[in-house]
Amino acid sequence: MFNTLAYRSHDEIVFGRAKSILRYGFDLTIGNNEVVPEVKYWPYREHEKEDRVVREYVSLTKEILDRAVNLGISSLQLDTELSFFITLKPKLAEEIINKQKNILERYYKNYGIKLALRVTPADVRRLRGIEFDEAFNIMMETFEIVCKAGADVVSIESIGGKEVFDYALVRGDIEGIVFSLGILAPIDMNKLWREITSIARRNNVIPGSDTACGFANTAMILAGGKVKRCLSHVLAAIIRAMSTPRTLIAYENGALGPGKDCAYENVIIKAITGYPISMEGKTSAMAHSSLVGNIAAATCDLWSNEQVENIQLFSGSAPQVALEILYYDTKLMNTALKTGRERILRDLFIASDKFSDPQAFILSPDIAWSIAKSIIVHKEPYKRTIEAGLKALNSIKDAYERKKLKLDPPELRYLNMLIKGLMKIPNEEDELINKVINIYRAKVKGFVPSHYDL
Repeated sequence: MFNTLAYRSHDEIVFGRAKSILRYGFDLTIGNNEVVPEVKYWPYREHEKEDRVVREYVSLTKEILDRAVNLGISSLQLDTELSFFITLKPKLAEEIINKQKNILERYYKNYGIKLALRVTPADVRRLRGIEFDEAFNIMMETFEIVCKAGADVVSIESIGGKEVFDYALVRGDIEGIVFSLGILAPIDMNKLWREITSIARRNNVIPGSDTACGFANTAMILAGGKVKRCLSHVLAAIIRAMSTPRTLIAYENGALGPGKDCAYENVIIKAITGYPISMEGKTSAMAHSSLVGNIAAATCDLWSNEQVENIQLFSGSAPQVALEILYYDTKLMNTALKTGRERILRDLFIASDKFSDPQAFILSPDIAWSIAKSIIVHKEPYKRTIEAGLKALNSIKDAYERKKLKLDPPELRYLNMLIKGLMKIPNEEDELINKVINIYRAKVKGFVPSHYDL
């Protein structure tokens, strides 16, 4: 249980440095005065068939490493996110990871490039046509088999509680959001991460991290940009903050990082744990648009690109192009670290985004650090979730009142409505459970309380 912050001040938090340094894979070091590119990729859609997908992974891995060697990259992490199709076929996952790891070993020996492989099985428990418990067992089998096949780090983008969250999100139902993020997701995270860390440790693999991508990134995408928006940006911002306690549970069950790149809440996680984190920002534009392109880089230890399909562009495959962009970003950050100017660059990353949108504002290390402080005051995920939301809202309100952060009239109304709504949430989780469980049992298709031992 984390009850103190890893840093004495938000000013200590900077890209490329973590309190807990990780060493794994083929001589790769994370968090020790260097930002490492972490490239993510997806097979060409038409090739995601059992007789072709292995060859696809082999070819794209070689292409990525060829580009890395040609650019003179000295350190690199690959992240293989397994599709539903592959996760449900553990033997297929084993073959892919085994071949990828053999390729990495060859390039390490031949060229001296420091390498590691993160593997991220999919959360398949909400798929139609497969029972919840059966899906869980297959997931754990896939985790076990990829650990044995050569994964250096394992992670997941888990979605426990998402069925209620999605229903509540589109309705602006703050009670449902708290029920999902503060009660259902933590129950699921504890069960899931006890299993993942156990599997990873007995196979000498690092239990990496989880991400609230299925929650906070859903809100971010719906929030949209400055003109087209389906959701309040203030709501999307506080959901990011409120998702942190459920992500933190992975670490309280033994996860060590590096945090997954799509967990933008990682800046708050790093403030609490001191563990290395991966982040994505402008480099994720190939997968989705956001208003946090630069500020996301301020505290990263790995810099990633989100998913990019293995299609051909003029200069090579899309994953190769993504890697080159990542490399030049990290090259700049590492030059700043070597010359003692890392805080200057970090502060420029922050200043370019911080006051442009509430979602960027809460990722600023000073605001993230204050949210982290509000979280560790409590032990229960439920109270942590509510406090994180209130702290984020009050910080946004304060910045608006000081004329730092602009909010248009609809966003300002939503801000005040959310503060009032969170203040009315019951103090004890049992009270909220009793109030809403039968409502969501009746209205939310797929919500089965027994999946959460309720």
